[in-house]
Amino acid sequence: MMLRFVLVTLLALGALPAQAIECRLALLLAMDVSSSVDEAEDALQRGGMVAALTAPEVTRAFFSSDLPVALAVYEWSGRYNQKVLLDWTLINNQSDLLFAAQTLAASVRSQTEFPTAMGYALGYGAGMFKRAPPCLRQILDMAGDGENNEGFPPSSAYKAFPFDAVTVNGLVINAADFEAETNLIPYFQNEVIHGPGAFTEVAQGFDDYERAMRRKLERELAMQAIGALYKHQRETSISRFK
Repeated sequence: MMLRFVLVTLLALGALPAQAIECRLALLLAMDVSSSVDEAEDALQRGGMVAALTAPEVTRAFFSSDLPVALAVYEWSGRYNQKVLLDWTLINNQSDLLFAAQTLAASVRSQTEFPTAMGYALGYGAGMFKRAPPCLRQILDMAGDGENNEGFPPSSAYKAFPFDAVTVNGLVINAADFEAETNLIPYFQNEVIHGPGAFTEVAQGFDDYERAMRRKLERELAMQAIGALYKHQRETSISRFK
């Protein structure tokens, strides 16, 4: 009820367009399937995502508000190698969440041979947000087990694509087999995460993917941002009349 009151107030102030109340969060999950991820590791992250989405604490977080979450998932690797696994789906009830999990569980990896083009992956995500339902917030989760090694870097993606309203969080899969990847955590913290409230979650290897994904989803689905949003929108609205 509190969220509904806030939204009605924001609409009355003219701070939000009417269509913005369709959902509280557009959550886009990006899965790394570059050549550094072998078959067993891919199975762990794919299964880990399904298990995390259906964990009791995450389920509660999905339905902690009377406004739904819009969820989508894609996998990425090389410059031109991205594939939607779950297109935008409004999670209104348990059946919707189960449908999303089953869709991901049935998904098949599209390829195994391409490098880590993270800038291109971010650009692809920006394109997906263009056709997402209108929500109060937009969050992109960039998961990966290595640094960008093909094409333009994340910093260039943030300059070239519309990310002003998007928070990018990072899920670091800290399973480095090469010396060049030992600094993956600071790389994500300094180069990948973006926007207000952005954070990094760390999985200590692919075996830990489910736990890390579960913790990250709980945090992203939390409602603490609503108060800050209301304050910002109210200040913005008042400033129009000064």
